[in-house]
Amino acid sequence: MRSPARGAAAPCAATGLALALLLTGCTGDDSSEVRVAAVGRATVTEVVEAPAVVAARATASVSSPAHGVVAELRVRDGAQVRRGQVLLRVESPSARRALRQALRADAQAASAGAGGTVPTLSGASAADATAQRAFDRARAAAQRIPDPQARAQALAALRASRTQYDAARAQADRAAAQLAAGIGSLSDAVAALSAAQRVQTRAAVEAARRTVAALTVRAPIAGTVSLGGGDGDSSSGTDDLLSQLPESLQSQAGAALGGSSGGSTLTSTVAEGAPVSSGQALVTVTDASTLSLTAQVDETDVLLVDPGVVATAELDAVPDATYDSTVTAIDPTPTTSTRGGVSYVVRLSLGRGATASGETAPVPRPGMSAVVDLRVRTARDVVAVPAPAVFRDGQRDVVWAVANGTARQRPVRLGAQGESRIEVLEGLEEGERIVVRGADRVREGQQVP
Repeated sequence: MRSPARGAAAPCAATGLALALLLTGCTGDDSSEVRVAAVGRATVTEVVEAPAVVAARATASVSSPAHGVVAELRVRDGAQVRRGQVLLRVESPSARRALRQALRADAQAASAGAGGTVPTLSGASAADATAQRAFDRARAAAQRIPDPQARAQALAALRASRTQYDAARAQADRAAAQLAAGIGSLSDAVAALSAAQRVQTRAAVEAARRTVAALTVRAPIAGTVSLGGGDGDSSSGTDDLLSQLPESLQSQAGAALGGSSGGSTLTSTVAEGAPVSSGQALVTVTDASTLSLTAQVDETDVLLVDPGVVATAELDAVPDATYDSTVTAIDPTPTTSTRGGVSYVVRLSLGRGATASGETAPVPRPGMSAVVDLRVRTARDVVAVPAPAVFRDGQRDVVWAVANGTARQRPVRLGAQGESRIEVLEGLEEGERIVVRGADRVREGQQVP
C-alpha cells in the first residue's frame, strides 16, 4: 500500500520551506482555518509500503526413508556443514529386507526369461524323404512286372497314391503354417511378459537400493544444521513469531524456517538410538550466506513496481535501523489471503543495514518480519502541491483554485504521490494560488482571504 502522510501539518512558514512553496495568505496559527499558498516546484518521491519476511538463500530438509533407529549422529544443532557431508545414519532392518526380496524376485524373473522355451514344428522334411523313397521303390517294382496290363495298372495306382499324398502334404503344410504363426505369436507374448517382469523387478531393486543408500543422511546443501526439521534452539518461539506476521506471509515464513505454516509444530530433536518413522523430518539445512526479502505488494500498487526499484527495509527485531534493498523479481501469479485480498510476491535483495547513529546494524535471521518502503517513482523539479490540497470529487481529483479571493474547483491529473507532496501533471501552473489546508471546509464560490 502507498505510505500515508505521517504527522500533523507544520506551521505556515515551516510548511512553505518543506514543500518549496511560497505560502501566502496565512490566516493565523489555528490549524483548523483555511490556508492558501502559491503552487511551486519540488521533488516528489512516491513510496509503496509492504510487509515482508527475511528469506535465506536456500533451505533443504531431509526425511527418514524408512522405519528404523538413529544408529549414528555426527552433527549437532547449529553446526556448519558442507554439501554432501554425512550427518547421521539410520539403521533399518525393514529396508534391507526389502532389498534382499527385490534382488531375489529379479533373479527369478531373469531365470524365467532365459529358460522359457516354446515348442516348434519338426519332422516334416524327414517324412517327405521317407515317402519319396517308398514311391521310388514302388515304381521300380511296378516297372519289373512282365505283364504289360498288370504293369500299367500298378503304375496307375502308384500315381493315384502320389496324388493323394501330395494333397495331404499340401493340407499339412497349410496347417503347419498356421500353427507356426500361432507359435510365433505365443513366443512374442512370452518374451514381452518376461521383459515386463524384468522391468518391474529391476525398478523394485533400484528403489530398494536408493532407500538403503538414503539411510546414510548427507547434507543436501551447505549451511547450518537444525536437527528434527527445525531450529532446535528456538522452536519454542517460532510459532509465536509466525503468528505475529500478516496472514499472507505466515506460510512463506514457515517455509523459510523449515516448517509448513504458522500453526505447525516442529518435530522433536533427533538423537542416537531414537526411533524414526518413514517420512519423519530428520534434519534441515539452511544456507543463510545470502539473505533476501519476500514482500507482499497489494494488487493496487504492484503495477508500479519493477525490477531495479530501490527500497529501504525496517525490521521489527532492529527498530532503529534501516536496510538497503533492491527489487529483483515480481512473481506473475497472485496470492489470496484468507480475507480475500489479492497481492503479489515481490522479491528483493537485502544489503547491509545502518542504525540511526550510523553504526552497522546486526545481520538479520531468516524468518524475521520487516516492512519495506519501495520508492516506485521520483519526479524531480515538478509542479507539486501539499497532499492535503488534493481531494476526490466523484471520479476526479480536484483542488480549490483561488482567483481574486474566490475558490473554484479545479480538476487535476496527478503523477507521483509522496507522503506530503503530490505531483500535478495537468490542471495547475506554477504560481497559481490554491487552498492547502482546510479544503473540506471550502465551498464553490466561497471568498477566501
